[in-house]
Formats: sequence, C-alpha cells, structure tokens
Amino acid sequence: MRPNHSGTGTSRNRAISGLLACVAAASVVSASPLRAEEVPPFRLCADPTNLPFSSDSPSQPGFYVEIGQALAQALGRPIAYDWYKSYFGKRTVRVTLLGKQCDAMIGLPRSEDFMGPAVIFSSAFAREGYALVAAKGQVIGGVDGLRGKRVAVQFASTPQNLLASRDDIQKVTVLSPEEGMQALEQGKADVAFIWGPVAGWLNKTSYDDRYQIQLTEGEGLSWDAAIGFAKTSTELRDRVDAVLPQLQKTISELAVKYGLPTGQPVRFGAAQPVPAGTTTGMGTGPSVVQVANVVATEAKGDVKGDVKGDASAPNAEIVGAGKEIFNGTCAHCHGPDAVQSERKIDLRLLHHRYGDDMRDTFWKTVHEGRPSKGMPAWKEVFTDEQFDSIYSFLLTVQAESND
Repeated sequence: MRPNHSGTGTSRNRAISGLLACVAAASVVSASPLRAEEVPPFRLCADPTNLPFSSDSPSQPGFYVEIGQALAQALGRPIAYDWYKSYFGKRTVRVTLLGKQCDAMIGLPRSEDFMGPAVIFSSAFAREGYALVAAKGQVIGGVDGLRGKRVAVQFASTPQNLLASRDDIQKVTVLSPEEGMQALEQGKADVAFIWGPVAGWLNKTSYDDRYQIQLTEGEGLSWDAAIGFAKTSTELRDRVDAVLPQLQKTISELAVKYGLPTGQPVRFGAAQPVPAGTTTGMGTGPSVVQVANVVATEAKGDVKGDVKGDASAPNAEIVGAGKEIFNGTCAHCHGPDAVQSERKIDLRLLHHRYGDDMRDTFWKTVHEGRPSKGMPAWKEVFTDEQFDSIYSFLLTVQAESND
C-alpha cells in the first residue's frame, strides 16, 4: 500500500508560501525607510536670531520659519535649516542661497532690481515696511498729520529723509525700532516712524499692545515680501507658487501671531534717496529689516586723522576703497564711517585698546572672526589687499578714549 503524502505536501507548500510572504513583507518594511530618505528636504535659509521673522528656537520659530514649515508640509518634504545672520544683506544671499546651501529664502523684496537675474521670486505673500506707531485713537493721514509732533525716526532711514525738510515736524533721531518704542514710552516722542514688523512685535511682546501701528506706503517705505530662489530653481518656485494660495489663511494667522501691522496703509509722498553706503532700515537677507546701529550726525566726536606711531598717512585712494567696503559690509554693526556709540564695537577705539598690537588684532579678527561675539570670518570673502584698504580707512578715524 502506497503511503499518502498529499497532506504533508500541502503543509510544506503552505509553509513555503508563508515564508515567502514574510520575506516579501520584510523587504517592503526595510525598503520604506529608504524611500522616505530619498525625499529631499526643503532647505530654508534663515537668521537664527531675528524675531519676529526667524529664530532657531523651536518654541518661537518666527513668521518666516513657520511659513517655511507650512510650505514644506504642503510640498510633502521634510524641512532643514541653514542658519546664517541676515545683517550681511546681499552677501547673505550670495553665500547661502546662491551658494546652494539652501533652496529658498523667505522675506526677500520682490523686485527685479534685487540681485539682478540671479534670484527669482515667488508670488508676494505679504506687504512689509515702515509704520507709524502712536497712542491708540490718533489718526495720521499722511505727512501733514505729523505737523507739530515729535517724531522718532531711525537714523539714515527713508522716514528720516522724508521728514528732513519739514521744519514744522520735530525729529527725534533713534538708532533702532527698539529705541523708537522707548522714546514713545518715555514721552520723548509723540509718534515713532520706524520699521513696522519689529514695532508690531515689540508692541505685542513688550508693551501690552497699547500702541496703534499703521503701515505706510510710498517710495522706499514698503515692499512686497516674497520667497527667493536661485535662477536654476524654476521648478521648485513654480511648485511653491502653486501651493501658496492654500496657505494664505495660515500666513494671515501667523502675521497676527507675530504682531505684523495690518490694515489700510497711510500714503506718503516721495522721499529723498538715502546716500549710498548707508543702511536704510530694510535688509536684504532672510529678514527685510536691517537697522543701522549708529549715532546721530550731530553727535560729538573726537575723531583724529592719524594715529601715533604710524610712519605715514595712508594713501587717499586706498582709504577711499576701504571706506567703501566698510560702509557696504561692516556699517550694519559698527556704524557708517565707523561712527558707533556702543563702545565695545566702536572701531575708532582700536588703537586706544590695542596700541602697537592694533594691526595684528585687526588682521586676526577679520580673518578668523569671533563667532561667540557674532563677528564672522571674512577670509573667504575679501582679499588681503581689501583688508589692507579697510585697515587704512580705520587708521584715519582713530580717537582717544572719552573715558
């Protein structure tokens, strides 16, 4: 009698089928993470310390960073950050966005004049600019509405130039939006004509929302904010443009969250252009705000034309070249023409501090930077010849200590 193996064969076949199914399932599970890793992140350029726009703090990331997070989610991509200080202006854009360290930079001014054809833009997502800050209930319909008032204006800004010829308006020169708000609070000014987003953020976080803030418009007073991309990223730009309309409600809610001014803007006429080499209050990096940290032009100074111990005066052409580089790159922290009221970053005191070691200290600092103090290394940006020209310019502005 032949044994019956049919049952055994069926069991074996089932076992083999089950084993193959498990292997296949395991293959799917192990492949899933690989597919996830193949999704490239949405790399965002952002300033780590520039609220209300951006921050590396997860609890308070900022207006632009939260827009970036919403965009990444809508695009189905994880988000990654390239943190870089925005006060370097266009240099920030060149190093980060055009240097392919990131894919997008939120908050650039949507203008064909900005960075030429190298940068392309999304549709505008917000309007940002200078604002009038005053006690609630005041109605200011334009420049004539400021007649007879004390108005705090940022040094070397469009509002300062706009009001410069008005003898019927008392100007109170301040160095930053923070000082403008303080002037209001201390009764030194009736109105502050300062950078709107920062004013709104301070009003919300430091002043219990007790001031009204009116956005202004006019030449040099406000800009459309957009998302910038390298010119080779047209596909990504188009994808972002496609999802931006879906995010308008989110963007509006974020504007309220971070205190950005809203409502109908107040119209002003044309202002005189800001002299070349000064900072206008509008930045060109991840943030559109850049405040000149300088003293008013009427501030007293004891700047000297030479430094003891130097054998000869620097060549005027070299000094001029160094001054141009300094005002275009360094003035945001150290003040236009190196005029700075904060002693620890007042470069007019270099010789007083370092004496015969002044040049060595300067050379080491500009080459290697002082990252812990916010000073970047510039050795990859400027040549030694350019550093020499900057140093020659600084020699001409050295001052004795005013202790």
